[in-house]
Amino acid sequence: MQALIRTLKPRTLKSWRMIFPLLALLLVLAVACGTSTTPDTTAPDTTAPDTTAPDTTAPDTTAPDTTAPEVAAAPTAVPEAMSEPAEAMVEVNPGKLTWMLASFGNERFEYLVGRGTGHDMARILHGFLISSDLEEGRRVFSPGIATSWKISDDGLSWTLDIREGVKFHDGTDLTAEDVVWGLLHTIGPQSPEYGSTQTLAKNMDRIEKTAPYEVSVVTKVVHLDLAERISDASGVWFGTVFPKRAELHDKEAERAYDLDPIGAGPMRLVKHVPVEVMTFERFADHYHQPNNGFATDRRVKFAELDLRLIPEEATRVAAIRAGEADIGPVSLGVREQVEDSGGRLIFGNEGVVFQPRVVGCWNLPELPLPCDDKRVRQALQYALDKELIRDELFGEEVLVVKGWNVVTPSTIGYSPGLDPFPFEPEKARTLLTEAGYKNPDNPEGKDFGEFIINVWVSTSSPLMVESAQLAAEMWRRELGIDTRVRVGQEAALKKASSLTQDLHGQVLWRDNEARIDAAGTVGNNFGNPTRNGRMPNDPEIFALTQEVTSILNLAEREKALRERLYPRLSEEAYWISIGYINIAWAVGPQVLTWEPYPLAFYPSALWTITLK
Repeated sequence: MQALIRTLKPRTLKSWRMIFPLLALLLVLAVACGTSTTPDTTAPDTTAPDTTAPDTTAPDTTAPDTTAPEVAAAPTAVPEAMSEPAEAMVEVNPGKLTWMLASFGNERFEYLVGRGTGHDMARILHGFLISSDLEEGRRVFSPGIATSWKISDDGLSWTLDIREGVKFHDGTDLTAEDVVWGLLHTIGPQSPEYGSTQTLAKNMDRIEKTAPYEVSVVTKVVHLDLAERISDASGVWFGTVFPKRAELHDKEAERAYDLDPIGAGPMRLVKHVPVEVMTFERFADHYHQPNNGFATDRRVKFAELDLRLIPEEATRVAAIRAGEADIGPVSLGVREQVEDSGGRLIFGNEGVVFQPRVVGCWNLPELPLPCDDKRVRQALQYALDKELIRDELFGEEVLVVKGWNVVTPSTIGYSPGLDPFPFEPEKARTLLTEAGYKNPDNPEGKDFGEFIINVWVSTSSPLMVESAQLAAEMWRRELGIDTRVRVGQEAALKKASSLTQDLHGQVLWRDNEARIDAAGTVGNNFGNPTRNGRMPNDPEIFALTQEVTSILNLAEREKALRERLYPRLSEEAYWISIGYINIAWAVGPQVLTWEPYPLAFYPSALWTITLK
């Protein structure tokens, strides 16, 4: 996939500006003629490579068709002018923000067929059932399309109160029926039949409307992470709401929706040229505003947004320097180039985490795996110099050596005691010797065998391959392990690690999104004795994980996670902790202010952006 991205020729951004006057004239003529608001989708059928940040769901085996829809010729869309509600006027800059991305994923606009891609456009196009705010620098859940939510005493039933007066981009009212349809479509009990791979879907009992503005979600087992999963702080985006359709699954209807996607987010799509650009226009009736009872106004303060697909960092930097684009992801090494042209770097804290793990360590006696021994797993951790990985590749402002895998300082249950194992190579060799394996201090021990690190090229963390290579060199040097790095394709490696035994005894070196509440992810990996992708095979660990992750009271659960579960699992060393990554964004001088949210590897907090 990444190879395909790199073959795309860099685009000359300056040429965009040359056609603006002509477009403006066409827009005037179109308005006079009453042009339709259907988005422009005149580009040919193209499937964009899937290289966005990973999700934690098991890969699909019966996935629906996710190719970009075949596009018929149509004129460029011109949305109807929408007046600003008089009660809550905001100052709107008439200009355009140009935001560059390294990938568009598969360019689908609903989660079920987006497959973990589409985070960037989803949070612009769609509204979420649950939103998030910042409290003392930490991200917390807050009302969104759902004004409130509560869970039953047995933990199996959730009740969502749906906000009245929410508008879709086409002016229609968002209803409880739309919410029910979307959840059934994506995580309903029937959805695994046509492609849903969410564990939540497999454990779903029913989803139904229980009052005019009330929706009930009932599961077969406790899922205390539902609130996060349907929030805008989640690494998935099935908490988005869009208009219901006649059938829960219809490929033709799903492809038709991609041609004219209607959401309830802060901006509406008015143009889409696959593998090139998505243009969004400000939605003045976006629900998150004081007129609807919110204390803050989260309508964007500029008129238009272009998302531009620019895979090459050098091209993104050149565009920022030339004033032809405003924001784009970069590495720390280009800071001087950005700043020399009047730009700056802004960091999205805790955007993603390192999430390497040794796969299938539980699979004995079928496979003779060294990683079944905790001393071996700990030795692998002590032999990694995380600070050298930071300093050689990422820089201190990008890679922070803190946290335990998906549990970072912003995660419920974090404590400093969960930070990565220190670099102690002598201790690593001692542990390996105690486990009976050959190493520089024990040349007569058992042969460890070839150790393979599997990694894919990530656009969220572009140095993942290099970091895997550096880790391999450390294991070779400090422990004498014959280590080899194998670069593969993301979807194939996810499938192999979760559904097969092909990678058992090998390392999956990957990144993942950080969490507000990691209890669901931890429960799935350490509390599910039937999952092929589980970490341990220990009934005691299963029982402890299930007990703690099922505590309904949040304060009690947080205490149990911090003091009982997370320290125990960290000490077991199934997950290889490195730290978390702050996302570096190059920001041009046209952007006066922007305060990105933590735990976001995608464009976030657009309402905080102001332009010159």
